[in-house]
Amino acid sequence: MTKLNWAMIGGGEGSQIGPVHRIAANMDGRFEMVAGALDADPDRGRDFARRLGISADRSYGNWQEMLAGESNRDDRVDLVTVATPNATHFEISKAFLEAGFDVLCEKPMTMTVEEGEEIVKIAEASGRVCAVNYGYSGYPLVRHMRAMVKRGDIGRVRLVKAEFAHGFHADAEDANNPRVRWRYDPAQAGTSAVFADCGIHALHMASFTANQDVTTLSADFVSCLNSRELEDDAMINFRMDGGAVGRLWTSAVAIGRMHGLNIQIFGEKGGLKWAQEQPNQLYHTALNEPVRVLERGGPNLSPEADRGSRVAIGHAEGMPVAFANIYLDLAEVITSRKAGREPDAAAMHYPKAVDGLRSMAAVHAAVQSAASNGAWTDARPPSLRTPK
Repeated sequence: MTKLNWAMIGGGEGSQIGPVHRIAANMDGRFEMVAGALDADPDRGRDFARRLGISADRSYGNWQEMLAGESNRDDRVDLVTVATPNATHFEISKAFLEAGFDVLCEKPMTMTVEEGEEIVKIAEASGRVCAVNYGYSGYPLVRHMRAMVKRGDIGRVRLVKAEFAHGFHADAEDANNPRVRWRYDPAQAGTSAVFADCGIHALHMASFTANQDVTTLSADFVSCLNSRELEDDAMINFRMDGGAVGRLWTSAVAIGRMHGLNIQIFGEKGGLKWAQEQPNQLYHTALNEPVRVLERGGPNLSPEADRGSRVAIGHAEGMPVAFANIYLDLAEVITSRKAGREPDAAAMHYPKAVDGLRSMAAVHAAVQSAASNGAWTDARPPSLRTPK
């Protein structure tokens, strides 16, 4: 099997997310990292790229160099991952999409709804993939959860409860720590902090597993540390287009919580529960029956779950494997397009530009709602609102 050429922008030495992407992209042998613009410092970025085995002529100082260098190559990259600071995502993704490259962008895809609308239009017009890295949707049992809901195993969904709460920003002594401070600075983080950073993962998970999209929401934002301009705790109530109601809590000051991404779905015939810190188990409770624990890698799971499992039952799979399932999806989509065939339907669950657009619309709606004492606010982007 011929490997696809892959490049990364950002994610340099010492970054939190870069190594996860490199492990994930390499896991199935579908991609080879051939180019990179890995650091805001050009020399440091070039040096790190060469140490990763990238040739000197494809170790770029910045993304503009990469765009110019890769555009006219016969062996140009097939997929570009954008893992730079949030405020740069739109400009970089737009430029590469317009030049005919497929893109996987870290979330948030953009900083504004208008930018999100533009990215969706450009991706559609160019025929290129613009995926957004809601990587937790790559966990096998999350995909099985979606499949169970879709085939009616728990009946009509009534209620969705999502959480993404941690306590790593609770120490007031960290107020001037640059790794923390920027997240609460509107000039760098935008209009929202913890909801835009963590909460939209939980919101995407709610929509992904329930097979419904959020239509309206009511938000309460709090800055528990008075020195912060942006919220470090938020509660969101929401309504979905399939009739489900939702509750979402996200926090950065919940001392004792670690990663804290949990999702529960309650239907008319049963309920489902999954936690990212125990990703190998999905709890299914049918109406008037005892709890049943489904194990990743076990028998009688859905094709979506089977496709995403990598190691034998009972062994831990984690975040890099979940990300790898996004890369596996993208490899199938890109390869099938090159071959002129339809992609495997199970590969089409990767988060798309429209998901990034919906997330940004929800962030801005939540900011507006919180500023209006929780007033119910339309959470949909203008292009996806039902005409009146």
